[in-house]
Amino acid sequence: MSIEKTPEELVAAFIRLLTVSRDAEDAFSGLKQPDGVGRVFGGQVIAQALQAAQATAPEGLEAHSLHAYFLRGGKEGVDIAYNTARDFDGRSFANRRVVASQPNDSGAPRPILNLTASFQRPEDGLAHDDVTMPDVAPPEELKSDMEMRHKMVERAGDRMTEQQRNLVLRPRPIDMRTVDRLHWMNSEPREPRAHSWFRTVAPLPPIEQNAALHRAVIAYASDYTLLGTSALPHGLSWMRGELVGASLDHAIWFHRPARADEWLLYATDAPWSGGGRGFNRGRIFNRQGELVASVAQEGMMRKRVQKDA
Repeated sequence: MSIEKTPEELVAAFIRLLTVSRDAEDAFSGLKQPDGVGRVFGGQVIAQALQAAQATAPEGLEAHSLHAYFLRGGKEGVDIAYNTARDFDGRSFANRRVVASQPNDSGAPRPILNLTASFQRPEDGLAHDDVTMPDVAPPEELKSDMEMRHKMVERAGDRMTEQQRNLVLRPRPIDMRTVDRLHWMNSEPREPRAHSWFRTVAPLPPIEQNAALHRAVIAYASDYTLLGTSALPHGLSWMRGELVGASLDHAIWFHRPARADEWLLYATDAPWSGGGRGFNRGRIFNRQGELVASVAQEGMMRKRVQKDA
Protein backbone atom coordinates (compact mmCIF):
# COMPACT_ATOMS: atom_id res chain seq x y z
CA MET A 1 0.00 0.00 0.00
CA SER A 2 1.50 3.34 -1.08
CA ILE A 3 1.70 6.27 1.31
CA GLU A 4 0.30 9.52 -0.06
CA LYS A 5 2.92 12.26 -0.25
CA THR A 6 2.41 15.85 0.85
CA PRO A 7 2.74 18.63 -1.76
CA GLU A 8 6.11 19.54 -0.23
CA GLU A 9 7.32 15.94 -0.58
CA LEU A 10 6.13 15.79 -4.19
CA VAL A 11 8.02 18.97 -5.07
CA ALA A 12 11.15 17.85 -3.18
CA ALA A 13 11.15 14.62 -5.22
CA PHE A 14 10.53 16.67 -8.37
CA ILE A 15 13.56 18.86 -7.66
CA ARG A 16 15.68 15.71 -7.19
CA LEU A 17 14.38 14.39 -10.52
CA LEU A 18 15.43 17.57 -12.33
CA THR A 19 18.81 17.83 -10.60
CA VAL A 20 21.35 15.98 -12.75
CA SER A 21 24.45 14.42 -11.19
CA ARG A 22 27.90 15.22 -12.59
CA ASP A 23 29.81 12.06 -13.63
CA ALA A 24 32.64 13.90 -15.43
CA GLU A 25 33.36 17.47 -16.52
CA ASP A 26 30.75 17.36 -19.31
CA ALA A 27 28.88 14.14 -18.48
CA PHE A 28 25.78 13.92 -16.27
CA SER A 29 23.17 11.42 -15.13
CA GLY A 30 19.45 12.02 -14.68
CA LEU A 31 17.42 10.03 -12.20
CA LYS A 32 14.48 7.89 -13.25
CA GLN A 33 10.92 8.67 -12.19
CA PRO A 34 10.45 6.50 -9.07
CA ASP A 35 6.94 5.32 -10.02
CA GLY A 36 7.28 5.70 -13.77
CA VAL A 37 5.54 3.31 -16.14
CA GLY A 38 6.30 2.63 -19.81
CA ARG A 39 7.85 5.49 -21.76
CA VAL A 40 9.69 8.41 -20.17
CA PHE A 41 7.75 11.69 -20.27
CA GLY A 42 9.34 13.90 -22.89
CA GLY A 43 9.25 16.98 -20.67
CA GLN A 44 11.45 15.18 -18.16
CA VAL A 45 14.16 14.48 -20.74
CA ILE A 46 14.03 18.07 -22.03
CA ALA A 47 14.28 19.50 -18.51
CA GLN A 48 17.15 17.22 -17.47
CA ALA A 49 19.03 17.92 -20.70
CA LEU A 50 18.57 21.65 -20.14
CA GLN A 51 19.91 21.24 -16.60
CA ALA A 52 23.00 19.48 -17.98
CA ALA A 53 23.53 22.33 -20.44
CA GLN A 54 23.01 24.96 -17.73
CA ALA A 55 25.55 23.23 -15.47
CA THR A 56 28.30 23.83 -18.06
CA ALA A 57 27.29 27.34 -19.17
CA PRO A 58 29.72 30.21 -18.47
CA GLU A 59 29.04 32.07 -15.26
CA GLY A 60 26.60 34.94 -15.69
CA LEU A 61 24.97 33.61 -18.89
CA GLU A 62 21.35 32.42 -18.84
CA ALA A 63 19.49 30.08 -21.18
CA HIS A 64 17.28 31.99 -23.62
CA SER A 65 16.32 29.17 -26.00
CA LEU A 66 16.52 25.44 -26.62
CA HIS A 67 15.80 23.20 -29.58
CA ALA A 68 15.38 19.45 -29.12
CA TYR A 69 14.73 16.42 -31.31
CA PHE A 70 13.24 13.24 -29.88
CA LEU A 71 14.96 10.30 -31.57
CA ARG A 72 13.22 7.39 -29.82
CA GLY A 73 11.15 6.83 -26.72
CA GLY A 74 13.06 6.49 -23.46
CA LYS A 75 12.36 3.64 -21.05
CA GLU A 76 11.16 4.23 -17.51
CA GLY A 77 13.16 2.54 -14.77
CA VAL A 78 16.53 3.34 -16.37
CA ASP A 79 18.73 6.35 -15.61
CA ILE A 80 19.51 8.67 -18.52
CA ALA A 81 23.05 9.81 -19.44
CA TYR A 82 23.58 13.36 -20.70
CA ASN A 83 26.80 14.15 -22.57
CA THR A 84 27.42 17.84 -23.21
CA ALA A 85 29.54 19.53 -25.88
CA ARG A 86 30.74 23.12 -25.40
CA ASP A 87 30.33 24.27 -28.99
CA PHE A 88 30.73 28.01 -28.46
CA ASP A 89 31.69 30.48 -25.72
CA GLY A 90 31.54 34.18 -26.58
CA ARG A 91 31.39 37.35 -24.56
CA SER A 92 27.60 37.72 -24.90
CA PHE A 93 26.41 34.31 -26.08
CA ALA A 94 27.31 30.65 -25.60
CA ASN A 95 25.99 27.37 -27.01
CA ARG A 96 25.77 23.86 -25.59
CA ARG A 97 24.84 20.60 -27.31
CA VAL A 98 23.50 17.68 -25.26
CA VAL A 99 22.91 14.05 -26.23
CA ALA A 100 20.63 12.07 -23.92
CA SER A 101 21.04 8.31 -24.08
CA GLN A 102 20.05 5.06 -22.40
CA PRO A 103 21.70 1.63 -22.76
CA ASN A 104 20.36 -0.73 -25.41
CA ASP A 105 19.94 -4.48 -24.87
CA SER A 106 23.70 -5.04 -25.18
CA GLY A 107 24.54 -2.17 -22.81
CA ALA A 108 25.78 0.27 -25.46
CA PRO A 109 24.51 3.87 -25.20
CA ARG A 110 21.58 4.59 -27.51
CA PRO A 111 20.60 8.26 -28.08
CA ILE A 112 17.01 9.18 -27.27
CA LEU A 113 17.21 12.98 -27.60
CA ASN A 114 19.47 15.69 -29.01
CA LEU A 115 19.21 19.19 -27.52
CA THR A 116 20.94 22.46 -28.28
CA ALA A 117 20.67 25.36 -25.83
CA SER A 118 21.75 28.97 -26.32
CA PHE A 119 22.81 31.27 -23.47
CA GLN A 120 23.10 35.04 -23.22
CA ARG A 121 24.52 37.47 -20.71
CA PRO A 122 21.56 39.62 -19.53
CA GLU A 123 21.54 43.08 -21.10
CA ASP A 124 19.22 46.02 -21.78
CA GLY A 125 17.98 46.46 -25.32
CA LEU A 126 15.12 47.41 -27.63
CA ALA A 127 11.92 45.95 -26.21
CA HIS A 128 8.28 45.54 -27.23
CA ASP A 129 5.38 43.17 -26.54
CA ASP A 130 2.89 42.69 -29.39
CA VAL A 131 0.79 39.97 -27.80
CA THR A 132 -2.22 40.09 -25.50
CA MET A 133 -2.79 37.54 -22.78
CA PRO A 134 -6.05 35.62 -23.43
CA ASP A 135 -8.96 36.71 -21.23
CA VAL A 136 -9.80 33.45 -19.46
CA ALA A 137 -11.06 32.37 -16.07
CA PRO A 138 -8.47 32.65 -13.29
CA PRO A 139 -7.07 29.46 -11.72
CA GLU A 140 -8.91 30.09 -8.45
CA GLU A 141 -12.22 29.50 -10.27
CA LEU A 142 -11.16 26.23 -11.92
CA LYS A 143 -10.99 22.62 -10.79
CA SER A 144 -7.63 20.87 -10.85
CA ASP A 145 -6.98 18.45 -13.69
CA MET A 146 -6.39 15.75 -11.08
CA GLU A 147 -9.99 16.09 -9.94
CA MET A 148 -11.10 15.76 -13.55
CA ARG A 149 -8.89 12.69 -13.96
CA HIS A 150 -10.57 10.99 -10.99
CA LYS A 151 -13.98 11.61 -12.59
CA MET A 152 -12.75 10.22 -15.91
CA VAL A 153 -11.50 7.03 -14.24
CA GLU A 154 -14.84 6.61 -12.46
CA ARG A 155 -16.71 6.94 -15.77
CA ALA A 156 -14.34 4.54 -17.52
CA GLY A 157 -14.86 1.77 -14.96
CA ASP A 158 -13.62 -1.61 -16.16
CA ARG A 159 -12.63 -0.21 -19.56
CA MET A 160 -9.37 0.96 -18.00
CA THR A 161 -6.70 -1.44 -16.77
CA GLU A 162 -5.20 -1.05 -13.32
CA GLN A 163 -1.95 0.14 -14.90
CA GLN A 164 -3.83 2.80 -16.90
CA ARG A 165 -5.66 3.97 -13.78
CA ASN A 166 -2.43 4.18 -11.78
CA LEU A 167 -0.76 6.20 -14.53
CA VAL A 168 -3.67 8.62 -14.91
CA LEU A 169 -4.05 9.11 -11.15
CA ARG A 170 -0.34 9.27 -10.25
CA PRO A 171 0.20 12.31 -7.98
CA ARG A 172 1.90 15.09 -9.89
CA PRO A 173 4.18 17.86 -8.65
CA ILE A 174 2.55 20.37 -11.02
CA ASP A 175 -1.01 21.58 -10.51
CA MET A 176 -2.72 21.97 -13.90
CA ARG A 177 -6.07 23.75 -14.17
CA THR A 178 -7.68 23.67 -17.58
CA VAL A 179 -9.93 26.43 -18.85
CA ASP A 180 -11.28 24.42 -21.80
CA ARG A 181 -12.08 20.76 -22.33
CA LEU A 182 -8.88 19.03 -23.48
CA HIS A 183 -8.81 16.12 -25.92
CA TRP A 184 -9.04 13.51 -23.16
CA MET A 185 -12.06 15.26 -21.63
CA ASN A 186 -14.18 15.48 -24.76
CA SER A 187 -14.91 13.48 -27.93
CA GLU A 188 -16.56 16.33 -29.86
CA PRO A 189 -14.38 18.04 -32.50
CA ARG A 190 -13.57 21.64 -31.57
CA GLU A 191 -11.18 24.40 -32.55
CA PRO A 192 -7.49 23.63 -31.91
CA ARG A 193 -6.97 26.03 -29.00
CA ALA A 194 -6.49 25.34 -25.30
CA HIS A 195 -5.66 27.26 -22.14
CA SER A 196 -4.29 25.83 -18.89
CA TRP A 197 -2.83 27.35 -15.74
CA PHE A 198 0.07 25.60 -14.07
CA ARG A 199 2.42 25.91 -11.09
CA THR A 200 4.20 23.52 -8.75
CA VAL A 201 2.04 22.23 -5.88
CA ALA A 202 4.49 23.64 -3.31
CA PRO A 203 7.09 26.45 -3.34
CA LEU A 204 10.41 26.10 -5.13
CA PRO A 205 13.68 27.68 -3.96
CA PRO A 206 13.61 31.46 -4.61
CA ILE A 207 14.26 32.32 -8.25
CA GLU A 208 17.08 34.62 -7.13
CA GLN A 209 18.88 31.53 -5.76
CA ASN A 210 18.12 29.05 -8.56
CA ALA A 211 16.70 30.61 -11.72
CA ALA A 212 17.95 27.59 -13.71
CA LEU A 213 15.58 25.30 -11.78
CA HIS A 214 12.56 27.52 -12.54
CA ARG A 215 13.46 27.43 -16.26
CA ALA A 216 13.79 23.64 -16.10
CA VAL A 217 10.34 23.31 -14.47
CA ILE A 218 8.80 25.52 -17.16
CA ALA A 219 10.53 23.38 -19.82
CA TYR A 220 9.11 20.25 -18.16
CA ALA A 221 5.57 21.65 -18.04
CA SER A 222 5.74 22.92 -21.62
CA ASP A 223 5.30 19.33 -22.85
CA TYR A 224 1.90 19.07 -21.12
CA THR A 225 -1.25 19.58 -23.30
CA LEU A 226 0.78 20.76 -26.31
CA LEU A 227 0.58 17.82 -28.72
CA GLY A 228 -3.00 17.15 -27.65
CA THR A 229 -4.03 20.53 -29.04
CA SER A 230 -3.68 19.23 -32.61
CA ALA A 231 -6.03 16.36 -31.73
CA LEU A 232 -8.90 18.68 -30.76
CA PRO A 233 -10.34 19.23 -34.30
CA HIS A 234 -10.60 15.46 -34.74
CA GLY A 235 -12.39 14.57 -31.48
CA LEU A 236 -9.84 11.83 -30.74
CA SER A 237 -7.70 11.12 -27.68
CA TRP A 238 -4.59 9.23 -26.65
CA MET A 239 -6.15 8.44 -23.28
CA ARG A 240 -9.11 6.71 -24.95
CA GLY A 241 -6.76 4.67 -27.13
CA GLU A 242 -7.87 6.34 -30.36
CA LEU A 243 -4.52 7.84 -31.36
CA VAL A 244 -0.88 6.85 -31.58
CA GLY A 245 1.51 9.71 -31.05
CA ALA A 246 4.95 10.88 -30.01
CA SER A 247 6.78 14.20 -29.87
CA LEU A 248 9.26 14.72 -32.71
CA ASP A 249 10.83 18.06 -31.86
CA HIS A 250 10.40 20.78 -29.24
CA ALA A 251 11.61 24.37 -29.04
CA ILE A 252 11.37 26.96 -26.27
CA TRP A 253 12.32 30.64 -26.15
CA PHE A 254 12.63 32.10 -22.65
CA HIS A 255 11.75 35.81 -22.89
CA ARG A 256 11.91 36.91 -19.24
CA PRO A 257 12.41 35.30 -15.82
CA ALA A 258 9.32 33.68 -14.32
CA ARG A 259 8.62 31.76 -11.15
CA ALA A 260 7.31 28.26 -11.82
CA ASP A 261 5.71 28.09 -8.35
CA GLU A 262 3.37 30.96 -9.22
CA TRP A 263 0.47 30.61 -11.65
CA LEU A 264 1.44 30.73 -15.33
CA LEU A 265 -1.05 30.56 -18.21
CA TYR A 266 -0.22 28.18 -21.05
CA ALA A 267 -2.13 29.13 -24.22
CA THR A 268 -1.70 26.61 -27.05
CA ASP A 269 -2.94 26.39 -30.62
CA ALA A 270 -2.41 24.02 -33.53
CA PRO A 271 -2.57 25.75 -36.93
CA TRP A 272 -1.96 22.55 -38.93
CA SER A 273 -2.05 18.76 -38.93
CA GLY A 274 -1.49 16.34 -41.79
CA GLY A 275 0.78 13.62 -43.09
CA GLY A 276 0.68 11.83 -39.73
CA ARG A 277 1.97 14.91 -37.89
CA GLY A 278 0.53 17.76 -35.85
CA PHE A 279 2.13 21.19 -35.39
CA ASN A 280 1.52 23.05 -32.13
CA ARG A 281 2.47 26.43 -30.65
CA GLY A 282 2.40 27.66 -27.08
CA ARG A 283 2.64 30.99 -25.26
CA ILE A 284 3.26 31.19 -21.51
CA PHE A 285 2.14 34.28 -19.58
CA ASN A 286 2.55 35.36 -15.95
CA ARG A 287 -0.34 36.80 -13.91
CA GLN A 288 0.69 40.31 -14.96
CA GLY A 289 -0.07 39.40 -18.59
CA GLU A 290 3.58 39.40 -19.65
CA LEU A 291 4.81 36.86 -22.19
CA VAL A 292 7.51 34.82 -20.42
CA ALA A 293 8.13 32.03 -22.95
CA SER A 294 7.13 30.78 -26.40
CA VAL A 295 7.00 27.11 -27.43
CA ALA A 296 6.69 25.17 -30.67
CA GLN A 297 6.43 21.43 -31.22
CA GLU A 298 5.66 18.96 -33.98
CA GLY A 299 4.59 15.45 -33.14
CA MET A 300 3.64 12.22 -34.84
CA MET A 301 -0.15 11.79 -34.70
CA ARG A 302 -1.89 8.79 -36.26
CA LYS A 303 -5.34 7.32 -35.84
CA ARG A 304 -5.06 3.95 -34.17
CA VAL A 305 -6.12 1.09 -36.41
CA GLN A 306 -8.60 -1.09 -34.55
CA LYS A 307 -7.89 -4.77 -35.03
CA ASP A 308 -10.82 -7.10 -35.56
CA ALA A 309 -11.65 -9.23 -32.55
